[in-house]
Order: sequence, then structure tokens, then C-alpha cells
Amino acid sequence: MTDAPLSLSFNPAGIELDRRQGLSRQLYQALRVRVLDGRLASGTRLPASRDLAAALAISRNSVVRAYDQLYAEGFIEGRVGDGTYVAQLPETALPVKKLSTKVSTGFSTSLPTALSTNWLDLPVVSSSKVIHSGALARVENNHLALPPSGPPRAFRVGVPAFDLFPFEVWAKLNAAFWRKPDLQQLCYGDPAGDARLRGLIAAYLRSSRGMQCTAEQIVITSGAQQGISLCAQLLVEPGDGVAIENPGYRAAAHAFAVAGGRLHGVSVDSEGINCAEMETLSDCRLAYVTPSHQYPTGVIMSLARRLELLAWAERTQGWIVEDDYDGEYRYSGAPLAPLAALDRQGRVLYVGTFGKVAFPALRLGYLVLPPALVNAFSRRRAVDVRHSEVSTQAVMAEFIAAGHFQRHIRRMRRAALSRRNTLLAHWPKGIPGVGSLPGVAAGLHLTVSVESVARERELVAQAEAAGVEINALSSYWLPDSTRPVDERAGLVLGFAAVPEADIKAALVRLRNAFL
Repeated sequence: MTDAPLSLSFNPAGIELDRRQGLSRQLYQALRVRVLDGRLASGTRLPASRDLAAALAISRNSVVRAYDQLYAEGFIEGRVGDGTYVAQLPETALPVKKLSTKVSTGFSTSLPTALSTNWLDLPVVSSSKVIHSGALARVENNHLALPPSGPPRAFRVGVPAFDLFPFEVWAKLNAAFWRKPDLQQLCYGDPAGDARLRGLIAAYLRSSRGMQCTAEQIVITSGAQQGISLCAQLLVEPGDGVAIENPGYRAAAHAFAVAGGRLHGVSVDSEGINCAEMETLSDCRLAYVTPSHQYPTGVIMSLARRLELLAWAERTQGWIVEDDYDGEYRYSGAPLAPLAALDRQGRVLYVGTFGKVAFPALRLGYLVLPPALVNAFSRRRAVDVRHSEVSTQAVMAEFIAAGHFQRHIRRMRRAALSRRNTLLAHWPKGIPGVGSLPGVAAGLHLTVSVESVARERELVAQAEAAGVEINALSSYWLPDSTRPVDERAGLVLGFAAVPEADIKAALVRLRNAFL
């Protein structure tokens, strides 16, 4: 492609920036929208950062930060010696010109929502649906291991550095709430959750994650698992196909199986869930994915794969449940925008949690839903728990409003990065049958390959005897997986649960046990 003048390759005249707010975030969002709606077509050359900064009368650093985020998310690419271009989008992806830049406000009457809401018109005899016999058998024959209890130790998976949580601040906010509570808050609450907390979550997601959502789209839950279970209860009828990442989060698979879903384990490659496999599943109407940091492999879903997945949902009129369990933890640049931020067809249900930035026992999460689904989800949740505990919601709302939450996230990200670096620097070299540690750009855990399941089991047992907690990758696969058994082997290590000194001590014990 030949070089073109700035006015021919890209016209920044339509970009309006509010100088009272973050300029790099606004520029990033403006450029991303133009790629998605087709105004910036694949292959379009972007101006040099210095030229664009001059054209917009902003600092070059603001442009560089915006470009860096677009690079990270796959919207633009650099060509050595030739500048920066809009990335090539896959032919199978949702046609970008069909993507609206407006926030979804509901579904057209021709779009079936396919909610499993028959229970709403029947006498309530049980808080759950009838379990499909085949799914029940699979659940009973494949026991779901509960998360380990007790104090954290190296290298527990799924646990953040909650030893750094500002408990004194939390205690003061909690005491202030109970010292003079608003009597109205002590009555039965909205099953969708505290209105102030919902508004603050929406504002946070808009500013930090690029999600154009409103408070009315949010339903507060008792952690991410309840959010996933609600999706299973309302979106799955007995016999419906459900695409699950394989290997993947087994508790999610159990939730969909209990709802009667026919589980289809879909392989994960270097770009995320394999959409080509999903095209062969004629009965599949729902996909559960972890795009920001695949659980447990750690793969970050590419932009091309995200668009393919959205295209699949639109063609099949299916649903995508996006579990963003540790999306706040990215170690170069800002966190990647969730899949939900690309959704303009109302097909993605976003599962968020406070457990990975606060502490697991908090049991506070949320769903961001297409607007037409909020009422049904709120009513279904009311059957089980009526509403979340009021003071926890109120204290979290004040925690966010006072700026503690944002400061704590930054602190947690720095701590996780330091603990990750300690693990990478001190991991024993040359362990027989174990591959090298991967690069870790995001999340709270990593996965390392092992030559066989027999060797994997031996290593896990040796670690346990040394007082070190390591998960076997083979336990994350569905039981009917077609992948050869030994190709499922690996070690899954969480690196955020304990301080650096404890990590080093655990690695010394592992070195003595393994070598």
C-alpha cells in the first residue's frame, strides 16, 4: 500500500474530545468505534502519533496510549518501516458495517428472547427446574470439587492478594452504615440490587472497560457463580446444546448440565474458543467463554475470534455468557475491553465479580444484561434469595464512590505482577517431564505443560506432600473429551494468593521435591 496524505488515509475532523476527561481513553474509543462501524476499513493507514496529536491539538503521549490499547486488542497493527494500519478482520466475522454504535435499548419484536420463564406462571414448588436425567447422571458421575477452604497457600488458584485488602477502611464504612442506617434500606430490597451500587458499577465499567452500559442493565448477584447459574436457569431448556471451553471452568459446566443442557466441549487454541467447531453444533444455542484470560489455559481471545463468536451468536440467535473473572489483571497497558463492549446485537451476558479484587468470602458479583432480560433475571433471582445482603451492597457502593475501589485495584495489580515475577524468576529449572513456564500477560494464574497424566499426578502428589497446592490441568477437561489423555496434562499455578517470601519458600520445597 502506498503512503497517502493524512487527509486521504484518515480524517480526524469528526473526533471530538472533552478535555475535562481522559483524552487517551476518548481517542481509543473513537477509533475503535470507527473500525467497528466501517468508517475505518481494514488496511486503512493511520497517521503517525505525532501527526495525529498535532491534528487534534493534544499531547503525543495521549495518542501513543490510545494506539497501544488498540494494538493490544488487535484493532490495529504495525508494519515494519511502513506505519500503522487498521488490522484485517476475518471474512467470517460479523460484518462491521452492520454493527450499530448506539447502546442496545431492547430487542425488536421479531427477535425471540427464548427465555425459560414458564415457571413464572406456575405455582412455585421448587426454586430450580427439573433436572434432565442425562445431565444429572453426568454431574453425579463426575463430582464437582469445591474450592479449598482455609488460609491461602502457594499456589492456590483463583485467589487474589486479599492480604492487602484495606480492611480498616471497610470496617469504618461498615460501622458508619450501621451507626445510623436508613430505615428504608432495612426493608425488602430490589432483587436487582442496590440502585446506587448498580449505578456506580455501570460508571466504572464505562470508564475503565469501555462498556456502554447503564445501571438498569445490571443485576447484583451473590458472586459470579450465581450469575452463571441464573444464565443456565433462564437461557437453557432441557436438551439444549451448550458450548463450553474445553478445558474450562468446571463449575460453569455443572451449572449448565444441572439446567438440562447438553454439554459440548469445544477446544481452545492460541486465539480462544474454536468457532469452527461451534459451527458444527446444530443444537447449540449458548456459549460460555472466558475471553480476557481463558480459564485455565490463560489464552487471551483475539479480536478476530471475538468477532467470529459474535457473528455466530447473531446467526444462531444464540447467547454468549462472558465470564470476566480476572479481567482487571493485565500487566502491560490497560485491561482489554470485554467481549460485551463489542456486542451491538444484545447477545452477550457479562458476568462480573468483586471476589477477585477484594476477597472470595465477599460473595458479591453482578450481571450486565441486554435490557430486555433484566426483569426476568431479577424475578428469577427473587425466588432464591429475594435480594443480596443490604449492608454489603451499601458499603461497597461507598467504597467505590470514595475512590477506595479504584486505588485498591491498582494496588492489587501491582502486587499480582510482583508475585508473578517472583514465580517466574525462581521456578525450578529442568524438572523432568515439565515444559517451560509461559509468558503471563494477564490474570492470576499460569499453566505449564507436562508430558503425561501419570507424571502430572506424581508432581501434584509430591507438591502436596511438600505443603504446596498445585492443580492438575487434566481435571479441567470434560470426561468425554476426544483429546488424547496425555495431551490434557499440565500444572495450573495461582501466583497471587501469598506474598513473595512465601512464594520463594514454596519454590524451595518444590525444588527439593521435584529434583
